[in-house]
Amino acid sequence: MKNLLIYIRTLTPFSDESWTLLQPALSEKRYKKNEVMLREGEICKSLFYIDKGYCKSYYEIEGVTKNTDFFFENEIATNIGSFGSGIPSEFNITACEELHAVVFDKEILFTIAQQYIEIESLGRHCIRQFATKQEEFANLFKLYSAQERLEYIEKKHPEMVQRVPLTQLASFLGVARETLSRIRKRRISQ
Repeated sequence: MKNLLIYIRTLTPFSDESWTLLQPALSEKRYKKNEVMLREGEICKSLFYIDKGYCKSYYEIEGVTKNTDFFFENEIATNIGSFGSGIPSEFNITACEELHAVVFDKEILFTIAQQYIEIESLGRHCIRQFATKQEEFANLFKLYSAQERLEYIEKKHPEMVQRVPLTQLASFLGVARETLSRIRKRRISQ
C-alpha cells in the first residue's frame, strides 16, 4: 500500500491522518491472468489502483474483442461512467497478467469523502487524471492515422508496446494485426 500513498501524494496534498481515515475503504486483491475484475452489465463499485501487473478494458462485439484501454502500475482502472452514475458497465476489465491491486470501495469512499476535504479532493484528482487519459486516447483516433497512433503510443506509452501482445495492441489502435505488422516492418526497413 505504500506505493498507493506515494501515488496519492503525487496527485494532491494528503496528510497521514487522511491516509489513516482512508484505510476502511481500501482492500488488497490479487487477480490471476485473465480474471475478470469488472464484467459488462455489472455496476462498477470500485476503483482499482494497479500496484503490479496490468489490465485492459474491452468490449466483446459478435465474438470479437475490441480493446479500449490498458492500465499499468501506478494507474487507476475503473469504468468512470458506471462508478459515478451507478449505471451498468458497458465493457469488461480483465487482468492481463497476475495483477496486484488496491481496491477502493465506492460506498465507503463516498461516505468518508463527505466528511473529509482531503479525501474528497483525492477523488476529484483521480477522476481528472482518468478523464485526461480518456480524452488523450479519444483525440488519438480523431487526429492521427494508424501509423501516427502507433508512433504516439511508442513515444508516450512505451509500456503498451513492450508488454501488450501485438493482437491486443492492434485492436486498441483500431487496425488488423496484419496491418500493424506491415506498419512496423515498413518503419524498420526505412
